[in-house]
Amino acid sequence: MSERTIVITGASDGIGAAAARALSVSGDRVVIVGRSPQKTEAIAAELGADHVIADFTRLADVRALAAQLLRRYPRIEVLANNAGGIMGARELTEDGHEKTFQVNHLAPFLLTTLLVDRLVESRASVINTSSAANRFGRLNLDDLGNERKYSPNKAYGDAKLANILFTRELHRRYHGRGIVTAAFHPGVVATSFSTGSTSIMRLVYQSALKRMLISPEKGADTLVWLAGTTAGVDWQSGEYYEKRTVQSANSQAADAGLATALWERSIDLVATDLLPQASTS
Repeated sequence: MSERTIVITGASDGIGAAAARALSVSGDRVVIVGRSPQKTEAIAAELGADHVIADFTRLADVRALAAQLLRRYPRIEVLANNAGGIMGARELTEDGHEKTFQVNHLAPFLLTTLLVDRLVESRASVINTSSAANRFGRLNLDDLGNERKYSPNKAYGDAKLANILFTRELHRRYHGRGIVTAAFHPGVVATSFSTGSTSIMRLVYQSALKRMLISPEKGADTLVWLAGTTAGVDWQSGEYYEKRTVQSANSQAADAGLATALWERSIDLVATDLLPQASTS
């Protein structure tokens, strides 16, 4: 197999960094995307990998990231949308979106869609890091920013549910053109992703209970497996996985109409007329 280009967001720490380490061993070109220049550059230097700095709280960074990737890489065989996190008090980004929803859903949605022609040409795998917290979600398309009833846990659950709906709609729209896609739950992993959160999950991630969490390497296992194996043989496109096995999710995750509506609403929210369109047949 020839060298593949694998782009991993949120790869400066945690399961993203663990996945980058595992996948770089195979001889593939791994591109490290992270928010922190220091951490991102350190992982890239360790692996001899390319890197790009991008902060998903700024959609301008996402657009710049997409432009750099398109300019540098004629093929992108794997896009791992792994960046994300649970936040604290409700906060709007400079783009005017609730921060949890933007970082976990809108930013990877925008990145994927801006890259979609390259992904189609490359017959790429798009892997989205979701969470079992999707079960806490209840999406309301008229209140995606949770203005009416915000909590860190609900906002995170909504965003992780959106990851699964995005996965399924991406499969519906683009599978016939060569893209395969999956969402996965990494497990409850010992990482710093809850830093700054005021949610109850912070008590787990930043207390003595953290000793009960799994390692980033174990959390990255399903991502590495999806990136390194063949859809249609080893796994099924459009599904939600945990421990390399298809799992059930929030009942809303099976709502095809909601998945389509969320896609269209997301296009409106990222406010661009440059997003390429695909056949919905």
